Amino acid sequence: MTRIALDPLVADLDAESAALRAAGPLAEVELPGGVRCYAVTHHAEARQLLTDSRVVKDINVWNAWQRGEIPMDWPLIGLVNPGRSMLTVDGAEHRRLRSLIAQALTVKRVERLRSGIEALTNASLDRLAALPKGETVDLKAEFAYPLPMNVISELMGVDAADHPLLKELFEKFFSTQTPPEEVPQLMADLGAHFTKIVDGKRANPGDDLTSALIAASEDGDHLSDEEIVNTLSLIIAAGHETTISLVVNVVEALQTHPEQRERVLSGEVPWENVIEETLRWNTPATHVLIRFATEDIEVGDKVLPKGEALIVSFGALGRDEAQYGPTAGAFDITRSPNRHIAFGHGPHVCPGAALSRLEAGVALPALYERFPGLDLAVPASALRNKPILTQNDLHELPVDLG
Repeated sequence: MTRIALDPLVADLDAESAALRAAGPLAEVELPGGVRCYAVTHHAEARQLLTDSRVVKDINVWNAWQRGEIPMDWPLIGLVNPGRSMLTVDGAEHRRLRSLIAQALTVKRVERLRSGIEALTNASLDRLAALPKGETVDLKAEFAYPLPMNVISELMGVDAADHPLLKELFEKFFSTQTPPEEVPQLMADLGAHFTKIVDGKRANPGDDLTSALIAASEDGDHLSDEEIVNTLSLIIAAGHETTISLVVNVVEALQTHPEQRERVLSGEVPWENVIEETLRWNTPATHVLIRFATEDIEVGDKVLPKGEALIVSFGALGRDEAQYGPTAGAFDITRSPNRHIAFGHGPHVCPGAALSRLEAGVALPALYERFPGLDLAVPASALRNKPILTQNDLHELPVDLG
């Protein structure tokens, strides 16, 4: 089996995803730092493995971890070993840790957040409208980032004053270019900051999900301090990064497909179609780390060996022709059916999927209604991916508001 080295600089994501698909449903890959694992790259096989009880989140199953081959200063250590939370356990323990978050983020509960999201969206649009006419705007920094960060912070009870520090810490956390000597201190700083937030909520609880997690632990649900801190960190990280990428990717897709943009803006095609097709075609999560095989598992004509690590390459499987037909590589907002799994599948499916869809469904129509002449300020070929293995994330999205 040919091993594919994943580019730490993410210079050509489309080419990398195509190479992964061509390698078959199970590809042997090399992560930055020379760490070897496997990637599932086709849709059907991904659905199968994401519901297979023989594929688990317990890092102690990983042969390389047991052999001491994964250094604590590896830039991706926080993604493969983020501490105990609903992300890293399975079965009954996973259901216990996930239950409060899942209850808070049901479709019905999320819909109650709509008015607040609309207010935050309008405030962001007002700020954009107040900028000098003709000035190039980084839509990611000025619009796509503030909205989800404010929404998830309000949900979890995180003060807006923390946003600059969190942005700095998460930039380093997700980057493949963080110097190894900085990684241990980075992980310590993230842990200390979220511990401080939890301690503050324990002293002064509010109407937020962090306070609810603390109350649950005190009422006998037996959530440890580590579980509360790690859950808060996980929800804040995942709760804003995915939506930022989704909003940015929709704008990029529409601006590079003007005929489809016109069909959306005219009302011919609903925004829901645009969001779902973007989730499939240019998914926010590129590779999701990491699961481990408790025994040999057949995947097509290959085998995922016992004790080896598996990543899910959503960027590759989103354009799998076996699932989406010969037009899988094309952006098509009329595609039907469009049964993608961009938010995952099985027990660990993203609990924030409904919230991300709602935010995008509010923000994007409002953006184009306010600025119908919006256009890219640079050629699409000039847009650059950030060196982040897990997120399909641009450095910036320069636009002219029109």
